[in-house]
Amino acid sequence: MDLDKLFTETSPVLLTKAAEEPRLTGPVDLARARDITITRDTYLEAESRGLTLSELLETDDYDPSAPESPLDAFERQLAARGIRVGGASPLTVELFYRGAPALLPEFMLREIRRGQAMRPELAGLVGSTSRVAGNRYTPFDVDATISDKRWSLRPIGDGANVPAVLVTERTNSIDVPDYGLALKASYKALRHRTTTQFKVLLWYIGYRMQVDKLGMLVDVLINGDGNENAAGVINTAASGTLAYADLVAFWAELHPFEMNTLICAKDKIKTILTMSEFKDPMAGFRFQSTGELVSPLGSMLVRSDEVAADRMIGFDKRFAAEEVITQPLTVEYDKIIEQKFEEAVISESVAYAKVIPDAVKILDSVWV
Repeated sequence: MDLDKLFTETSPVLLTKAAEEPRLTGPVDLARARDITITRDTYLEAESRGLTLSELLETDDYDPSAPESPLDAFERQLAARGIRVGGASPLTVELFYRGAPALLPEFMLREIRRGQAMRPELAGLVGSTSRVAGNRYTPFDVDATISDKRWSLRPIGDGANVPAVLVTERTNSIDVPDYGLALKASYKALRHRTTTQFKVLLWYIGYRMQVDKLGMLVDVLINGDGNENAAGVINTAASGTLAYADLVAFWAELHPFEMNTLICAKDKIKTILTMSEFKDPMAGFRFQSTGELVSPLGSMLVRSDEVAADRMIGFDKRFAAEEVITQPLTVEYDKIIEQKFEEAVISESVAYAKVIPDAVKILDSVWV
């Protein structure tokens, strides 16, 4: 296929997406994209509307993508300005700056997010993700005591009290702090790097951010969110050991919740992987061929070395915790446009809170 025909004759530009996806078979209309000038003010407008630059460009006022469009609005901006970010001959960071310096912050943001997506477990470990205003958040307090008969489903006679789910606000609100990471790579160090090399660096930044956020979630699952809701601890039958029977007992203790997730450090994962009960041929084949971990008792097994070596967290990911965001991932676009990488900060405001505390338990194998 002649990839140059993907674009109009006046802009024969190849992007990563165009080079890598064989479904792109027709020209892309860049006329509207060329009429848009991206400046700091464009970023400010997007910020005031709670959008990223990519999302702003997709609005009717700018350059919305048709359903069949092979490139989104931001990719068309790159194409219209001759910015190659992939394929056989990607541009250097310096040439990116010469061609469209105002597009680099959004390019960086998108690639950092792509790196975050390379650690996908986190999104599946929380019941919900919400964006809220302000830097303080007060979680719900749901009275979910298992023995509380108010929760019992039962016939209601005339004049009888209706079973109630008591929902209030927690006593203590939680901080939603800003987390920042300064990109301390000088322009001199980056100027001759290709955009594909630069992308790998940005992927790693996003990946590491997700690892750190997983550690934050682990801390809340274990210690609570400041509302005296630390996870209950269950001990193994014998201190210093972890047996299959301990996992079964742990699974049973989480009732009526489902223990669909286990988080533990590497040594505990090795112990589980070498248990004879989990050494079935198919589990071994999947692990050896793809690195996919076994699912002990139907639980997704996640590694986090933030968990103490003698403990593991078992929880129902649907009800245990929520993610709260006050500021989504951002980069300091003004400094990046001015080529001040060593001062540019990548930041996000995020916190985690317990939803139903009883949906989380800790298994402790060293308790003497």
